[in-house]
Amino acid sequence: RHDDVKQWYQRRVAITAGVDKSIWFRMGSGCFKLKFNPIVTTAAIVCIVAFVIYCILDDEASDHFSTAKYWISVKFTWLYIGSQDIWAVVIIAIYFSKYGNMKLGKDDEKPEYSDGSWFAMLFACGVGVGLFFFGVAEPVWQYVGPNRYTRDKYMPDNELAQVAMNVTFFHWGIHGWIVYVIIGMILGFLAFRKDMPMTMKSCFYPLIGDRIYGWMGDLIDILSIITTLFGVCTSLGLGTIQVNRGLNYMNENIEMSITNQIIIIWCITAVATISVITGVGVGIRRLSEICFGLGMVIMMMVAFLDDIWYVLNLYCQSIGYYFQYILQLGFHCDAFELLDVGSYGAADRGRAYDDLEGDGPKTWMDGWTIFYWGWWISWSPFVGMFIAKISKGRTLRQFINGSLTAPMIYSFMWLTVFGGSGIRMERLASQENLCCHNFANLDIFTSKPENMTLLKKLYNPPFTDSNNFLCGMSVKGATDETREYTSLKCNPCSMKLISERFTDDLKTLSDSELEALVNTLKKDEAWMGKYPSKENKTVSRLSCMKSEEMWFALVSSYKDMGGFLRVLSLAGIILYFVTSSDSGSLVIDIMSANGDQEPPIPQRVFWALVEGATATALLTAGGSKALGALQTASVVAGLPYTIIMCFVTVALWRALAMEAGDIDPYGNDFSVLLVDPLTKLKPKLWLEFLLNIVMAPHTIYKVVVRHKLGGIATGIMAAICWVSFIVLMILEIAGQYSSLAVEGLYSLAWVFYLSFVTIVTVVRAQIRGKYKISGNPIEDFFAAMFLYPSVMIQLNRVSKKYGIAPLMPDDPNRVRERKSDTTSKV
Repeated sequence: RHDDVKQWYQRRVAITAGVDKSIWFRMGSGCFKLKFNPIVTTAAIVCIVAFVIYCILDDEASDHFSTAKYWISVKFTWLYIGSQDIWAVVIIAIYFSKYGNMKLGKDDEKPEYSDGSWFAMLFACGVGVGLFFFGVAEPVWQYVGPNRYTRDKYMPDNELAQVAMNVTFFHWGIHGWIVYVIIGMILGFLAFRKDMPMTMKSCFYPLIGDRIYGWMGDLIDILSIITTLFGVCTSLGLGTIQVNRGLNYMNENIEMSITNQIIIIWCITAVATISVITGVGVGIRRLSEICFGLGMVIMMMVAFLDDIWYVLNLYCQSIGYYFQYILQLGFHCDAFELLDVGSYGAADRGRAYDDLEGDGPKTWMDGWTIFYWGWWISWSPFVGMFIAKISKGRTLRQFINGSLTAPMIYSFMWLTVFGGSGIRMERLASQENLCCHNFANLDIFTSKPENMTLLKKLYNPPFTDSNNFLCGMSVKGATDETREYTSLKCNPCSMKLISERFTDDLKTLSDSELEALVNTLKKDEAWMGKYPSKENKTVSRLSCMKSEEMWFALVSSYKDMGGFLRVLSLAGIILYFVTSSDSGSLVIDIMSANGDQEPPIPQRVFWALVEGATATALLTAGGSKALGALQTASVVAGLPYTIIMCFVTVALWRALAMEAGDIDPYGNDFSVLLVDPLTKLKPKLWLEFLLNIVMAPHTIYKVVVRHKLGGIATGIMAAICWVSFIVLMILEIAGQYSSLAVEGLYSLAWVFYLSFVTIVTVVRAQIRGKYKISGNPIEDFFAAMFLYPSVMIQLNRVSKKYGIAPLMPDDPNRVRERKSDTTSKV
């Protein structure tokens, strides 16, 4: 009898030694062997190619995805923010619970890599290259705004600088790493302790059992491959722009061009391909150690070259601010900022500014926090799986320390050194009156006589207002006789420079003298805001630069050591890109090979080349705009993955609870899982699902009467709520095409639907409580809200005689017995 129970449970949702039931394609042998899931691989490649073609052909693709991302920030910020906080609470609970002593592997297994190599690999894979790009840029941008802090003109500058560091810490702290920890923990636990395939679909085994080997599991793996490749490709493409900028910074003869960027892409891809062929233990491991070592050297040099005492003070101070405000920032959704125009309050409220655009721009949350959260989540399959692969033999507590606590502390140190130094430089530059200007037409007035003639024609001294043709022109008229020029407005910085340089009557100057004057102005343009000034080589106005320029401007400011730091930085950036590319290729190959941790070499080469080819195609055909579209699409994909992550978190907790014996794996259960009507090829089950879409109240009535859970009032109330919801929604839709429309009917309709869901939740909870079926009211509520027809099937199929699930699905008359002995637990 016990053997029958065990066999049945292993076919359901027990976490036992996994038997892979995935679809395989196998061909060849040795170095020419191929072994992959044909459905997942083919579907992923088709989707990738189609999407890349769309981004190349549609010039507005980036705008479309940006619109979608902004819509997500307005409608689902609460979901992004709230879910991240819940995941953090779950991981903290695991850390301090008895589950923390469990191992990612068998109890006698030891870690495969040393602590140093392990940390170097997970850090290089996780955020290493991002800290080069944002290490200087984000603190500076948060300091200069616009955001809800810079809107307050009365905020002291020192406090604003600290807020900038705090917001940056928030984006790169606990919330940035938590998604990687959850995915890495459950994959490592299932793969190394339960011998299951290391692929994203395995995360759902504690919830749906063998159903992961159907279309649902394949869909999860396809989405994971697509988001991983898009993330790696956009980082590779956009990263080459920063590398190209660094090379141009070191040698002006190396131009900022698509050709040079393509060469950089394929150099990185070539090294990454060699690395991924040699595997984790050799290529990826050694490259990661070199990257981490270079990063440490650069960080320590900058700390000592800048102001070490300022850096130490700022590090200590910023950590205190982070933990003081983590709850406030962690739950802040910009609720008022995201309101429509006109919802900002009275104009005469005595606010510190005159306009009515709220306490901060509406786009800040979309451009920063939601961007980061979506980006981290979309990268979670890639980084989480790679961290799991290198973490065998470690306890969950050690895993959390290494993949959350240590990276957070190190990232804070990095951001303090480079971000704090950047803010210090930005403040010094403002004191020296270095500023950002908006010249637009300087390149026009060079060499050609007709351009010099136009310059003299437009020049009309003295410049007494801020309208100046050097800052842009609007032109009307098709012929020289009718053409009219209107000068655009210069900002105060540009106006000051014009008034200082243009003191002569241009009409009296020769063309050569005029060209020399314009060239002088162009040089002044550069040092005024972009590059180290003539008077002080150690100061630049970083906020006038692009993000990829800020890093090199900062390290170049350290006089004699600037050139050395530029070389080290460039080497570090390139190697970090290589480690991201090779680890990404390996993870994609593992997912396409049904979780095989040592996929064939030809497949590794294929995916590495696909990454390089995708980035090249986008950069060649659409430039940075096409890459931006791909990046934004990856962030948008973070929304469905947020929902997936919520289920993964539940699965993680359930897996650990089963392993610890807190949940009886042989206890009573429903004979039909919620996903069975969607995954099983059983027409009878489909028909029952479809009927319950409209007949759910009738099923509720039968269940409550059969199991004596209440009178007919429950069934009547369920029927009233359900029918009212349907009728009101029909009237709402019909009202859109009729003059008799009643606005707001949908609100009452959803009230009735939630009432119906509440009734279903109560009935399901009563059934579980009466027959000791595991679960909780939260699961009951969400099951009733999103899959109530499946809930109806579960309740209706509970044994009429005994009220509990049958022992075998094919034998409804046998009753499963609960086992009290601990030997039956997994």
